[in-house]
Amino acid sequence: MRIRSIYRLLFALTFVRQDNLQGMIFPMDPETQRAIDQSKHLLKQIGEDSSVPRNIRRAANEAIAVLENEVDSPAVRAQNAISILDEPSQDPNCPNHARTKIWHVSSLLEPIRD
Repeated sequence: MRIRSIYRLLFALTFVRQDNLQGMIFPMDPETQRAIDQSKHLLKQIGEDSSVPRNIRRAANEAIAVLENEVDSPAVRAQNAISILDEPSQDPNCPNHARTKIWHVSSLLEPIRD
């Protein structure tokens, strides 16, 4: 019985925490904002390029969505985008120009810290 009440409490706290974070927007310095904007621009180019395989375009669009999510801090968004782009950058079907852009995006996002 005690374990069940602990799970209920944790479940309730999870939703309270998410509701409290809903309206929070993390401030960014201009350099971080510029790196994220430039990364989104490069990823948009990959996502719109018909010579790039669909799975890589999908990963680029998913990384854009992660970077636009203002609920998380800039560092969390950057690291999540890097982890999404890790697999497509190693895909043997990825064209060289797309792989180079993915590496460029990763190098732009890596220095972002809280």
